[in-house]
Amino acid sequence: MELSFNEQGLIPVIAQDLETKDVLMLAYATREAVDLTQKSGYAHYYSRSRKKIWKKGEESGNLQKVHEIRVDCDADTLIYIVSQQCAACHTGHWTCFYRTISGKIIADRLFEPDKVYNKSNE
Repeated sequence: MELSFNEQGLIPVIAQDLETKDVLMLAYATREAVDLTQKSGYAHYYSRSRKKIWKKGEESGNLQKVHEIRVDCDADTLIYIVSQQCAACHTGHWTCFYRTISGKIIADRLFEPDKVYNKSNE
């Protein structure tokens, strides 16, 4: 199947937990990141801010083991069905969708980001 990448060479990727079915995060991938994901079995994305490919959990240890990659009807969005270690969000929450539109926090933090990430990288 031929994937449809946007003009920047990116495709949106939704990560969904295999067990809970929770939507964990949305990120972008290049063709190379998708290929690395398929070859390694672990989620790889493209950081638009850092302008590089990154393996999810490479710094925090919160890896995403990819069980399946699904493609939408237009072949312009992917879903990685994953087993998430600890938390998906860099804020320390299980999912990046941990608050309502009014700002109410609806999930506990699983780790303290300052203890996991090098602040100079953020």
